[in-house]
Amino acid sequence: MWASPALAGDIDGMPVEESATLTGAPLMAALAPAAAVAEEAETIDAPKITRLSARFQCVPYAREQSGVEIRGDAVNWWRAAAGKYERVSAPETGAVIVMRGYRNANRGHVAVVRHVLTERSIIIDHANWLASGEVTVNVPVVDVSPKNDWTQVRVWHIPTQTWGMRVYNVQGFILPQEAAPAGGAVMHAVR
Repeated sequence: MWASPALAGDIDGMPVEESATLTGAPLMAALAPAAAVAEEAETIDAPKITRLSARFQCVPYAREQSGVEIRGDAVNWWRAAAGKYERVSAPETGAVIVMRGYRNANRGHVAVVRHVLTERSIIIDHANWLASGEVTVNVPVVDVSPKNDWTQVRVWHIPTQTWGMRVYNVQGFILPQEAAPAGGAVMHAVR
């Protein structure tokens, strides 16, 4: 079992204990349903910090890794994507997750979804999450929103090997394909 004092109860039917933590394949097994565990666990490495001295911010890293060509602060990405990229409310592999409002309304963060494990768990790669310009990969994220709608998440904290204590608000997910020009078939509404 895996756990955090911040997540008592269950996620996707898996009970959460108060003290144990897992990494690598066991962590992936705890996040994914049994049928998907064998395949996913073999392809996803343990969460880790890479490129410690990269000096990346989340925006250029997400742009480079996803192909979503938006400039400016992460807090503005959701609005900036309107009409240019399709915005959706559920995660998809390759999409950019847009978080906003932790500590204050002027802060934001963007990351790239690498794997969708279940309806309520994903794996992301991102930069500067620990505020030192590092890149972190294979990071689990769970949907903890009351309606299971990806409006609130918790992010795995690599240094402590536990779920982070904060709940982050999610504006949605930006798909990397550019939207069709006006009059085209692509709808830009959040689905």
